[in-house]
Amino acid sequence: MISIQEAVNQIKKLIEDAIIKGGEEGKNNLIRTQIPICIIHDSVKAEFIKNGVNPNLVAPVYGAHVGEQKLAGFFKCKAQDICFMPNNLKKVEEVLNFDGILKGKKDKFGHTLTEHILSVNVRSQLSSTTKNFDTLYERTFAEALNLHLRCPKMVLGELYMIPVYEYDDKLAKNNKVGFKKNKNISKHLEKYIYSFNAVNGRNSIYGEEYKYERVCLLIVDFNRKTPKIYNTNAQLIADNLLPAVTTASIDNMNYPTFARELIKTYEQRFGTGRFI
Repeated sequence: MISIQEAVNQIKKLIEDAIIKGGEEGKNNLIRTQIPICIIHDSVKAEFIKNGVNPNLVAPVYGAHVGEQKLAGFFKCKAQDICFMPNNLKKVEEVLNFDGILKGKKDKFGHTLTEHILSVNVRSQLSSTTKNFDTLYERTFAEALNLHLRCPKMVLGELYMIPVYEYDDKLAKNNKVGFKKNKNISKHLEKYIYSFNAVNGRNSIYGEEYKYERVCLLIVDFNRKTPKIYNTNAQLIADNLLPAVTTASIDNMNYPTFARELIKTYEQRFGTGRFI
């Protein structure tokens, strides 16, 4: 099974091969296929399996990227990237009776099963990380709000990957691989860290429905022979990507503890042995 380091290595090779062969259009076409992000999906699934989750309880299963579970929240039904299905509950169809646009619609899972599913969504922004930030951020916390308003105890995870340096689209148009310079990189990364910390760490089922139980902000430097994943503030500071004195911290949003902390929170709410 693929590790997160192997995943970002593959993504780098895919993107750079696409640029060399097809230029900027080739890179954009590759991203539209969702092949790069699906590699991250598999690494997340592998991490949960490594932490004791039965592969048969992962939907879609490892290596598959169709068959996502479409769960009903308060505002809308939304396909979840990865669901970990509890082994002690079955689907019980119900008609939604709360006020809203879903009133009268059928939910094939039912409230009880939906609330007991551990859901993780995966996103990335490999280019234009300074554009449309507000819209993308609003979409992020709206997803948690949608499910938590209907299912307060539900455990949700969000992995969001951003590059330290973006691929240079001007060079890509000439089939050349290069990266944009960013003189304000520390402020740029601080903004992302502050923003995602604000929706991270929902420990109580009462209030803060807009938060995720655990966020992973995956910061990756692709401008290296082997991409570097940052898991601590100390690493970012050492590479001059954060100021030496800062209140922004990724220490509680890193990848190595992501799956483990989500499983721990789930077990505190619903008991152990649900994913074996």
